[in-house]
Amino acid sequence: MESTKTKGFGGRRGGERKKSVSKSVKAGLQFPVGRIARFLKKGRYAQRTGIGAPIYLAAVLEYLAAEVLELAGNAARDNKKNRINPRHLLLAVRNDEELGKLLQGVTIASGGVLPNINPILLPKKHAESDKTTKQPKSPKKDKA
Repeated sequence: MESTKTKGFGGRRGGERKKSVSKSVKAGLQFPVGRIARFLKKGRYAQRTGIGAPIYLAAVLEYLAAEVLELAGNAARDNKKNRINPRHLLLAVRNDEELGKLLQGVTIASGGVLPNINPILLPKKHAESDKTTKQPKSPKKDKA
C-alpha cells in the first residue's frame, strides 16, 4: 500500500507544503519588502518595476529610520527621559548636518525650535572683565 502522503502529478497536489518565507526575511530586513513593492506598482511611478527596487528602497528606508531613532534616543537620554517625543526627534534631525539637509523643509509637529540666541543680543562684558583680560607683560621686557 502507498503512504497517505503521496504526491500527485509532478508534486503539484497534496503532500507537505513548504512554509512560506517573506521577501523581507530573505533580504534580512525589518521593513516590508512586499508592501513596498505593492506601493511602487500601485503608485504608477514607472510602467515596470524591477525585482531589486523594493528591496533596495526598503533597505534605505530602514537605514534612515534606524539613524533617526538612534539620534533621537540619544537626545532623549540627554534630557533624562525614557521615551522619545517629537522634541527629541527635532533635536536629533536639526543637530545632524546630513539629516538636517535632507529634512530642511520638513516641519515636525510639537517639535519646537533649536535653542539659539544671537551673540549680538547677549549683554556686554563690564569694565572688571576688561582688566582681567589684559595681556601680562612679556617676559622679554622683564629681563631687559
